Amino acid sequence: MTQRIDYQKQSPELFKKFVDFNLAMQDSAIEESIRDLVVIRASQINGCSFCLDMHVKQATLHAERPLRLYHLAAWRDSTLFIPRERAALAWTEVLTQLPAQGVPDDLYDRVRTQLSEKEISDLTFLVMAINAWNRVNVGFKTVPGTYDKAFGLDKAKLS
Repeated sequence: MTQRIDYQKQSPELFKKFVDFNLAMQDSAIEESIRDLVVIRASQINGCSFCLDMHVKQATLHAERPLRLYHLAAWRDSTLFIPRERAALAWTEVLTQLPAQGVPDDLYDRVRTQLSEKEISDLTFLVMAINAWNRVNVGFKTVPGTYDKAFGLDKAKLS
């Protein structure tokens, strides 16, 4: 795969603001382990190999268990995810693939049993962000692993 354009160089001011937006999510009400699962799941759905590669490496560095990463695409059938994680993954999927009739009330009600209003709001911003990253990296064919050294992802030893 050959990258089409370098969006960071073409739109540096927008790129910086978007990175700042993403950095703010590190202080969100959603814990790191769920953030890792959410960005991986959205990237799987969107077919973003760059983001999938990056976030699996990050989750590995955050001590996520490999088996849970393998099960993530089939989380509904796996016994490895707790209800709170399942709620976050369900919310991620519905916002990543918006149904024509919108988000069903019963899904929202189930998510509310596991997450506070603040957590749902913060999670929604996280899903917005990863979907935007997926779209820019899929659109411009960003090559997976390109920034491993710069981001310290080579320490995951998954290459």
